[in-house]
Amino acid sequence: MAVIVHSAGIQDRVGARALLLLSKNYRHIVAIFADSGYTGKLVDWTFAMFRWVLIIVKRNEQSKFVVLSKRWIVERTFAWLGSHRRLSKDYEHKTSSSETFIKIAMIRLMLKRLNAT
Repeated sequence: MAVIVHSAGIQDRVGARALLLLSKNYRHIVAIFADSGYTGKLVDWTFAMFRWVLIIVKRNEQSKFVVLSKRWIVERTFAWLGSHRRLSKDYEHKTSSSETFIKIAMIRLMLKRLNAT
């Protein structure tokens, strides 16, 4: 759908707004899952701008490791991206190059899945 890579100096909530603005043409989106770093005004802003529900997936209060619902999908995707040599480390000097290589990696992944059928 959309990819934004920004510097570490930009807070995730600010980057999320830019990403959501890129995704506004996707009418089929109903809900978005995010971790606790995206709480606050972003939840209300997302609903006011797009009528999308931003669902915050919170950690259990248990002391042992527990797989969080929906969060594992994000971690799995990061693992897939990390298996591509150019994305295993931050080699790029420009964020636009990083965005392009992420898109190429996801296209490659989708083509592999389509070819498997």
